[in-house]
Amino acid sequence: MPTTGRIQQRRTYLMCRPEHFTVSYTINPWMEPANPTDTSRALRQWQALYDTYLRLGHDVELIDPIPGLPDMVYTANGGFVVDGIAYGARFRFQERVPEGPAFMDWFRDNGYDVVVPREVNEGEGDFLLVGDTILAGTGFRSTGDSHREVGEVFGREVVSLQLVDPRFYHLDTAIAVLDPVEGPGGVERADIAYLPHAFDERSQGILADRYPDAIRVSDDDGAVFGLNSASDGRNVIISPRAKGFEAQLRERGYTPVLVDLSELLLGGGGIKCCTLELRGPR
Repeated sequence: MPTTGRIQQRRTYLMCRPEHFTVSYTINPWMEPANPTDTSRALRQWQALYDTYLRLGHDVELIDPIPGLPDMVYTANGGFVVDGIAYGARFRFQERVPEGPAFMDWFRDNGYDVVVPREVNEGEGDFLLVGDTILAGTGFRSTGDSHREVGEVFGREVVSLQLVDPRFYHLDTAIAVLDPVEGPGGVERADIAYLPHAFDERSQGILADRYPDAIRVSDDDGAVFGLNSASDGRNVIISPRAKGFEAQLRERGYTPVLVDLSELLLGGGGIKCCTLELRGPR
């Protein structure tokens, strides 16, 4: 289904330099502390992503990395920000729990209205805004109760999706939101890509019904975190190893932009994990 005239929308992102990046514990299948990590290489790859966002005309803000919190580089997990409201994260694993208050302090200091969570959730890792709808993942990190809570905070429809493959433990590893929130004249468009087998049968049915024209990505592309990508409605920043997904995007009229974050994948994160979108006034 080729589509022309893709419209780029300027985004504002929050990122964190991986100055303390390492893999010293295991909280997902990608993390193997016995395998060496290269912090300097992670920094170079991260810098390439940061520079790409600036080159494309986006704004990037930074949160200071904290020693002892190597996963802070994965800023998408630090909260969910819509309309200037920041719903904070409450991490499942003790190793990441201190990140929640650190991100909420940053939100407060930078003018956001912060909502302290009661329920376990890992921010934009498991909450994706598609038009006016929040797709919400559960199964490994964020709880189902957080889906109710995020709906109350933002007053939007929440669609719960069950993740079943531990390799894809956050929703943003199995779904990529491609289209901008609004098209010409304010007409809403909803274009996503997803990995069907990351979800249970019920959730696959929901996605097929709601997004019949979605790009269905192969297991091979999913396994290199091809879906852990960022889109401005025209440019889609993806892993250079997701060759099939790259071709699918070109067929739809998107412009794939290839950025290698293979070192950060050793911690179980990719492009989207390193990118938290800051939406709305503050």
